[in-house]
Amino acid sequence: MKKGFYTIMSAQFFSSLADNALFIAAIAMLKGSGAPEWQDAALVPLFALFYVLLAPFVGAFSDAVPKGRVMFLANTVKVVGCLMMLFGSHPLLSYAIVGLGAAAYSPAKYGILTELLPPSQLVRANGWIEGLTIGSIILGVVVGGQLVGEPVSRVLLAFDMPFIDTGVSTPPQAAISVLVFVYALAAIFNLYIPRTSAPVQPMHGGVCGLARDFANCNSRLWQDKLGQISLATTTLFWGAAANLKYVVLAWAAVALSFNTTQASALQGVVAVGTAAGAVLASVYMRLDKAVKVIPLGIAMGLLVIVLNFIDSIWMAVPFLIVLGGVGGYLVVPMNALLQHRGHNLMGAGRSIAVQNFNEQACILGIGAFYACMTRFGVSAYGAIAAFGLLVAATMSVVMRWHQRNCRQHDAEIKRLLDIARHDH
Repeated sequence: MKKGFYTIMSAQFFSSLADNALFIAAIAMLKGSGAPEWQDAALVPLFALFYVLLAPFVGAFSDAVPKGRVMFLANTVKVVGCLMMLFGSHPLLSYAIVGLGAAAYSPAKYGILTELLPPSQLVRANGWIEGLTIGSIILGVVVGGQLVGEPVSRVLLAFDMPFIDTGVSTPPQAAISVLVFVYALAAIFNLYIPRTSAPVQPMHGGVCGLARDFANCNSRLWQDKLGQISLATTTLFWGAAANLKYVVLAWAAVALSFNTTQASALQGVVAVGTAAGAVLASVYMRLDKAVKVIPLGIAMGLLVIVLNFIDSIWMAVPFLIVLGGVGGYLVVPMNALLQHRGHNLMGAGRSIAVQNFNEQACILGIGAFYACMTRFGVSAYGAIAAFGLLVAATMSVVMRWHQRNCRQHDAEIKRLLDIARHDH
């Protein structure tokens, strides 16, 4: 791997770590203020909101400006959202602003991989990026849980700056004040991301022109016989995975009587499994064989339902590792295939923006569905069962879709797979 790849990984690690720790701090802040439970569940879809609203523009912006600079600016927006939460803005609004920064960050983060590395290294690079991202999720949720926990927060709140009244008086506020510095560390790494030789693509046409260009790019990816399958799979995976982190919190509260700090550690257990699955996929999977992992999506949905029958921590830990591992092995090759097709069809930044739009729209939809069930009194067990059935049923449709494509467009699919095999 080129030297700049490791700088990208470092910037991604700390930025993602802060995002996930802030999620736990936001939940603790909502619980401390007596907010209704549906607001906790709404954090996930609100984080995805700007991914959907700004998708036509962030991809084009990422292609028009050096991607390291885009990542730095996006990280600055995250800091603004973090400070808003610290100084009194509603956690839902503040976390949505952090999501705005993440929406701008993502096309640059993934797009630069296709500019920096050859196609033969994309699966491996995605394995490392996804594994590291999951590692940051592990550490982020654990750090967030510990920062709002009584032992650490007591130490943080005892710290006093001479002659300055910071206004930090609660454990969530103390946690958020630490996370501002983690975002700052990520920003420092952003400054050292190398500029690649890929030419920038100026933004033309104004808002309406960019929206039409994005709609065209979205249509092209959905019409591609491999792009549509990989996009459908990754869309559903991230829609499920992003909401799963709240599902695990809700399940741990009712099944194991865990508090937020304890339950956040179980999120880390899922992430351990996902990281292991991602690394295994990066070693054993080839770009042209990516579609063979589709049945794992059905298995992931069915495994979520099994959560309802687990009431012991000793059963929960190995089960959650397996659940995460299935997801990690599924997403890495499909994500690499999607990036490969998108880069060939329209360019890195635009293809990632299309991917983000679809994935985050799924996160928004599933998150709203789960929050509504919570709002109208559906039990955690009932919501988990509905969540798992939705994932399994949708992945079954995707698998049948690909099988139909293979029957009706065999020559085209073989040609596209040959391109992937040659590039690999």
